[in-house]
Formats: sequence, structure tokens, C-alpha cells
Amino acid sequence: MPRPAEGSDVSEVPAKKKLSFLNKYLTVWIFLAIFIGVGSGAAIPGIADGLNKLSVGTTSIPIAIGLILMMWPPLAKVKYEELKEIPKQPEAKRMFGTSLVLNYVVGPFLMFALAWIFLPDNVYFRIGLILVGVARCIAMVIVWNDLAEGDSEYAAILVALNSVFQIALYSFYVYFFVAVASDWVSPGSGTEIDIGVWEVAQSVLIYLGIPFVMGIATRYLLLSRRGPGWYNDRLMPVLGKVSLLALLFTIVVMFAFKGEYILNQPFDVVRIAIPLVFYFVIMFFLSFGLSIKLKFDYPHATAQSFTAASNNFELAIAVAIGVFGIGSLIAFATVIGPLIEVPVLISLVNVALWIKKRYYDTEGRLLSSRAVADGVAK
Repeated sequence: MPRPAEGSDVSEVPAKKKLSFLNKYLTVWIFLAIFIGVGSGAAIPGIADGLNKLSVGTTSIPIAIGLILMMWPPLAKVKYEELKEIPKQPEAKRMFGTSLVLNYVVGPFLMFALAWIFLPDNVYFRIGLILVGVARCIAMVIVWNDLAEGDSEYAAILVALNSVFQIALYSFYVYFFVAVASDWVSPGSGTEIDIGVWEVAQSVLIYLGIPFVMGIATRYLLLSRRGPGWYNDRLMPVLGKVSLLALLFTIVVMFAFKGEYILNQPFDVVRIAIPLVFYFVIMFFLSFGLSIKLKFDYPHATAQSFTAASNNFELAIAVAIGVFGIGSLIAFATVIGPLIEVPVLISLVNVALWIKKRYYDTEGRLLSSRAVADGVAK
């Protein structure tokens, strides 16, 4: 895949300048949303009952609208048109084969293992982590990849692939890990929570399918009519704010439901956060180490690693709410995902840039082992 041309913004703009004000302080906004939610839930005991009245079954109508608005902008940013470029890319089979293994074999099984290691006594938190682990990244990875100077075209294609694959595979993966694989680890545990493929598929079709169609329609109708400049520089920033506000709204409401619970059991947030940190860090270094071993250049190795290490927490939250209800501990566990992912992945951007300086030349080509050793000696 072609690298950004010399003089382009990807190669010259300092990483710190690429984050918008809202994205730069995303962790702050999430913490603020949590604080508002917990405070509201504790101060207004009847808030949960009031929100429940706006629900149909386990589906909260306000949250459903918020989740769709949260998913639509990232899916409108995906470059679906680049999927046809896959066979034309150099080393396409090795690169995409590696990405598929990392995203659909290693990642889900790693999160499953971490969930059982750290949360063997809490089936609800375990399932919440599994929902996060199975949901492969389709949105924020573009931000991390750009900050770390990865290949934007390759990242865009991986995001497009993940969008399509998740609609087809997510419900089957969730059922397998929750109902089948859990039973292998602890006989009988697979029946602790009643869940079916179609039940998850319905939520996927609603919360990923609807915004997926909206995203494609938005891209193909407006990109061709208004041009890439207006679409990327004017429309996408506005839709990005809509997505962030919808995420923060969802977090506020979910923590309002659990305000009293969190005040009584604050350590539960820490218990959920620990395996998430391990997951993001392990996936990043595993993917980067494998990319170096396979001799991928830096831009592709970076895109590969951040795609593998990130997750589609929007989908995990949506499915948890749609299947188990907004007040469930499973939904509560999924919403911890963005709280941990954002600061950890921002930190890993700096790690990636250090790896670039240590193991790659100025063109992004992998240095020989001798050159690396000489660099250390100096």
C-alpha cells in the first residue's frame, strides 16, 4: 500500500495536533459522564424507575436512539469502497491473514481467558468482558493509527472488513463463548445465563445493522455529491461530535442506574478494569512482535497492531443493553471498556512511535538485527 506522500499531514503534523479538543480529553469527558451518572442515581432514587417506563421489554427507547447515533458516524467514516483494493495490495494474503487470526481467533480467546482468570466468581462481569472481546474495532482505531503514523489506507480496509464480519459473525461468537466454551471451563456455567444466537443477532441487526446501512447511505449519497473535502473536513467532525455525545449520554444513563451500587461496591470497577488493561497491552505487543517477525514495514505493522488491540465497545454496550437490559451488571461491565481503552491506547501510541525509532529506518522499513544492535550501542 502506498505510504503517505512526503509533505502530507500524516507524516509531518505532530501527533499531539491531530486530536480534536473533544477527542484529546475523551477520558475526561467519560469520567465526567460517570460522575454525573453516579451522582444522579444516588441523589434521585426514582430515576431508574422513570427510565424503565421508557422501555419496551429490555430495550430502552432513549438508549436505543443514543446507541444508533453513537454507531452511525464511525460507520459513515469507513471506506467501504477500498475493500475491492485488497487483492491488489502487496503481501495481501500474509497481512490480511495475520489480521484475521489476531482479530477473530487470538483476541476473543484472550479476552475469554482473562475474564475467567480475573473474574471466575462473577458470571455477569465475565460475559460483559466477552462481549467486548468479541467486538472488533471499527472506529477509534483510525484515531490511534493516525496518531502513531500508521498506514491509513490499510487501517481503513481493516475497519471495513471488521464492519462486515461482525454483522455476520458476532452473534455466533457470543453464543459460542458464553454458552459453549464457558461450559468447557466449568461444566454447567454455560447455562448460568440464558442466551441464544438469534437473541444476540437481533441486537446486532438493530444496533449495528441500522447504523451500518445509515453509514453506507451517508457515504455514498453525500461523498459523491459534495466531494471528499466537504465530507471529511466538514461533515465528519460534526458527526464525530454526535457520536461522542451519544456515547456520553449512554454512560450517564447507565451509571445513573448503578449509582447506588457503585458507591457501595467501588472495587467492582477496578476488577473489571484490570483484565481490560492486560488485554489491550498483550494484544498490542503480540501483534507488533508478530508484525516485526513477519517483516511488515512500520505503517502496516502499526495499523495491524492498533486494529488488533482495540475493540468496538459501542457494539458491546449495545448488545449488552439490548439482550440483558440497561440495568444489568453485564451492561455495566461493557461500559467500563471505553473508560480503560482510551487512556491505554493513547499511551500505546507513544510506545509505537518509540518502536518506530528503535526498529525502523526513516522510510518505515525494518532495520536488520545488526543495525538495531548498533543503534543500542550508540
